[in-house]
Amino acid sequence: MSETSLQQALGYTFHDAALLDRALSHSSWANERGLYEHNERMEFLGDAVLELCVSAALYTLFPDEREGNLTRLRSQMVNTRILARLARQCGLDAALRLGRGEEQQGGRQRDALLADAMEAVLGGIFLDADFATVQAVVNRLFAGHWPDAVEPASTKDFKSRLQEATQRLLRALPVYVLTDSEGPEHDKMFTVTVCVPDGRTWTGQASSMRHAEHEAARKALMALTAAEPEHEAAQP
Repeated sequence: MSETSLQQALGYTFHDAALLDRALSHSSWANERGLYEHNERMEFLGDAVLELCVSAALYTLFPDEREGNLTRLRSQMVNTRILARLARQCGLDAALRLGRGEEQQGGRQRDALLADAMEAVLGGIFLDADFATVQAVVNRLFAGHWPDAVEPASTKDFKSRLQEATQRLLRALPVYVLTDSEGPEHDKMFTVTVCVPDGRTWTGQASSMRHAEHEAARKALMALTAAEPEHEAAQP
């Protein structure tokens, strides 16, 4: 997809084309060409801009919600998986400039890399225009993704709940093992496997070990709790 098509999908045309060029330039592309400028600084800016845009939208959508619930909603929306999905929807994955090595390693399909590029583009729009403009772009990108209501928060995270479930059902604790990590240091993807005491395993993948552990724990917890009556019946 061309930069023109990307801008049409975003609903915004850059006045300074160099800003868009930089937002689309991965560090691997710049390093191969001996260039200094790439999109990491714009990603840093875009991360803050996006968080403020989503915070402002949620503040308006849910005028009676408490701060804790708004924070939880924001974290559910501003995450690698959703940002990567938005990047693909607007064709950002095809417009990225990647180095040969990153391309060969499948970087164009990597969620973390796409999410970072999405943030860089939003940072570029902020620099090219103003906050109101980037807020409008974010509202368009997230159309259909805004929650209709606030769901009750779970009082414990997946790892804590899985530990309680394995202690109750299997009389022992789960074990987490880092089974793989790939990609450059600034853009790694981690794969973690959790093994429960009966030998079954589940795998989670994310851009941090903590998130990968939580994803693995979520899968394990769903499987264990679905079969909980069976396990309880087997206990002496």
